[in-house]
Amino acid sequence: MASMGSIFSMLIQSQMDKAFKMTPAGKVDLTDECQHYESRDQVPWDIQKYFAQRYSIFSLYDEGIWMTDDAWFGVTPEPVATAVANDMYGTDENKTILIDMFAGAGGNTIAFANSERWERIIAIEKDISTLACAQHNADVYEVESDIITWVHGDSFEFLDALRNRPEELHPDLRLDMDTTVVFASPPWGGPGYSTDEVFDLRTMQPYSLKQLHGIAGPMNHALYLPRTSDIRQIAKLAPEDQKIEVVQYCMEGASKAMVAYMPGASNRGRPKDDDSPRA
Repeated sequence: MASMGSIFSMLIQSQMDKAFKMTPAGKVDLTDECQHYESRDQVPWDIQKYFAQRYSIFSLYDEGIWMTDDAWFGVTPEPVATAVANDMYGTDENKTILIDMFAGAGGNTIAFANSERWERIIAIEKDISTLACAQHNADVYEVESDIITWVHGDSFEFLDALRNRPEELHPDLRLDMDTTVVFASPPWGGPGYSTDEVFDLRTMQPYSLKQLHGIAGPMNHALYLPRTSDIRQIAKLAPEDQKIEVVQYCMEGASKAMVAYMPGASNRGRPKDDDSPRA
């Protein structure tokens, strides 16, 4: 049983946390929205094709991976997540913190943590049930608990506060932007996403390329985008006399996505070309 002193301390801490717009999330219990499907007949029809690929999404799926139904649509396949993490390993050694803007069910966050490249990872997720799944899945992959700081909230609000009003953030979330990089794997909605030969990133929903680049722009950032994204629109964001590196990531000979590696306003420069594996 907790002593009166410890209970009082917890109450004081709770009141202090309420003073901040965003705080680190504690451990979140799995909710009724979290599922671990074991057979196809349990799976809603619109995610059955993703369930068939479950071992490509999470190789340890049978060890107890949980996801919300919506998370199936956005999770990065494990081989691709690993390749992206490997490519970002060569980032400027002065960059020690990574922000995962859309943690989802944890695919990319887990890969970044297991790369052992980052001292800290800030993983932001807006949906509480999906956040619970991500935390649980990180435990399945035996990720060191102290490397990831989970945040339940809106990543745009977080980055806006970090840039303009850091006092609104819990002290543990007041990051040095000069030592921080951003990774964003946003939802891929919008007209033409699945049908257009070249996808217009101005119409991507709920966040356009301009919005993503604008909020992450002060820091080096990597944007995980549809494989058919319009390269010309990405190229227009290149700083003067510099290029943006764009990598297509493939599985079994088919492109799954592209990542645009963009230099931030305060620190131009992507990892130097090296022997990092490409998916």
